[in-house]
Amino acid sequence: MSQDQSFPPQQQEPPGSTEKMTPQPDHGETSYEGSHKLTDCKALVTGGDSGIGRAVAIAFAREGADVAISYLPEEESDAQETAEWVRKAGRRCALVPGDLRDEQTARQTVRTAVEELGGLDILVNNAGYQMARRESFADVTSEDLDRTFKTNLYALFWVTQTALEHLGEGGAIINNSSIQAFEPSTTLLDYAATKAAINNFTVNLAAELGPRGIRVNAVAPGPIWTPLQPATQVEEKVTSFGSDTPLGRAGQPAELAPAFVFLASSVTASYVSGTVLGVTGGKPVF
Repeated sequence: MSQDQSFPPQQQEPPGSTEKMTPQPDHGETSYEGSHKLTDCKALVTGGDSGIGRAVAIAFAREGADVAISYLPEEESDAQETAEWVRKAGRRCALVPGDLRDEQTARQTVRTAVEELGGLDILVNNAGYQMARRESFADVTSEDLDRTFKTNLYALFWVTQTALEHLGEGGAIINNSSIQAFEPSTTLLDYAATKAAINNFTVNLAAELGPRGIRVNAVAPGPIWTPLQPATQVEEKVTSFGSDTPLGRAGQPAELAPAFVFLASSVTASYVSGTVLGVTGGKPVF
């Protein structure tokens, strides 16, 4: 991909829509080719309707997995498109709408996925929220904190606790962290704090679950072109999004999917646990 990249000014309201983005993100629809790394596995991907979640769902399906995706009800259109790609790969796709900020909804999301898929082998905690349209720390409201922490942390705890009632030996949990955990932006102070917490959560849970044969890892993306960006950034920042990376551009969701496949598969990562894998365009994750 070329380093010469810029995005036209654009802005949406959260949670954002893939259809309204210019240019459209690449989720691997025409490029990802599977190699049987997840044959007959059953996976739940939260926030699986668009962006990184869609790319992961497509890749998992092409690797042979059935996939359940959770998403907000207002993201139904994006979710249906993701489901179509999963089914084109010859795999089942369970659609589980609901707001994971509600504890009962979060826990029932896992149970519904298990019921529809017939089990659970892989959990991808991908759902996340940020808001960068602010000028200073003083602008962070209690509503901001509630939405960010409940989406990024509370839901992760609830979903993972319930998933552990079903995951067995050989199971895998993959959390979506961020470069923000290592190189935080001042406008994303609350979001960055949740991502640092996710790294800690990953390492601690990996230590606890090791004796059960369940691996826990995280992927830390850099700037990735998803609906979250035009929905939460100011227009001026969207135009230069990702240009500050050593590779000089934003990443595409399709460039994240192989990292999730690697960590999910016992073929490629049977001895990998407690790791945060950076896919950042060259920004360091240490």
